[in-house]
Amino acid sequence: MLQYVRNFRYDVKLNNVFLAKENHLPMYDEMASKFTVEYIARAAIQNSIRFAQWLLQILGATSYIGCGGKDKYVEEMAKNSCKYGVNVHYYEDETTPTGTCDVCVVGGEKSLIVNLYAANCYKSEHLKRPLVEKAKYFYIAGFFLTVSSDSIQHTVVTNKVFTMNLSAPFICEFFKDVLEKALP
Repeated sequence: MLQYVRNFRYDVKLNNVFLAKENHLPMYDEMASKFTVEYIARAAIQNSIRFAQWLLQILGATSYIGCGGKDKYVEEMAKNSCKYGVNVHYYEDETTPTGTCDVCVVGGEKSLIVNLYAANCYKSEHLKRPLVEKAKYFYIAGFFLTVSSDSIQHTVVTNKVFTMNLSAPFICEFFKDVLEKALP
């Protein structure tokens, strides 16, 4: 599959992760029409939540919130997560499609082409839900600091346990002030 996209018009390089550019946008639908694709809710946090759910072995012990568009991709993510026993409650942005990531794999080497779209549109008012109020622990990706840093204050106000990963070096470099505000 990667050979196809590398030799075609998308210029995908092996062992790379990058944000999709305008020329990559048609690739998502084209790849789905030409190859058998597997839709998986795979953001780093969704992977971690799915693993925690598997460890706990208590149906519905974990939940995931995030942002998607009102489209087939958010439906696929929800269906996939629910299959593993994870509660999902996506904030659905009416104007922006769900973020996608093509994972092209050849012989154990992979490249990820990420299109964030609605992942950048999360609103903190989505936290005012009974599910969130019942939660004892919050785990976020450092990427979230770039989108809705005010959501982190919810954990402070409600005295919840807050954890996060740093996601990428650029978080520490370009979002230092937001990170320093979140850490205490």
